[in-house]
Amino acid sequence: MKKRVGMWLDRNKAVIVSIADNIEAKRIITSDMEHYVLHSTVVPGDGAPENIRDRRFWNHLGEYYDKIVTHIRDAAEIRIFGPAEAKFELQKRLEGEGLSGHIVSIEEVGKLSDPQIAAKVQKYFPARSRFDLS
Repeated sequence: MKKRVGMWLDRNKAVIVSIADNIEAKRIITSDMEHYVLHSTVVPGDGAPENIRDRRFWNHLGEYYDKIVTHIRDAAEIRIFGPAEAKFELQKRLEGEGLSGHIVSIEEVGKLSDPQIAAKVQKYFPARSRFDLS
């Protein structure tokens, strides 16, 4: 059976729920963005501090999205939900990886608990009969 993935994410945390062969797995990936922003420094002489900080921010965020892509690359169907812009940033990353055809929906939702996220994914991808060969 093909792997189906539903995920809630923002720029700090992604909760990925994968379902394959009616077995559910959950993975949490954090960006450590709060720690990164609080402790990032700019070395004098490197240029405009804001530009350097922005570039480092986007590079760090890109590494976070790369970790997510690594865990969902083999999914046949991907549903993305969450607040703000992170879901669209991930969508662009998936398009760049040639995986945009696997995205079946993107939905705006607020903060959810991990059990609420799992329930939402189970609603999207209900258990299938063992006789279903798709």
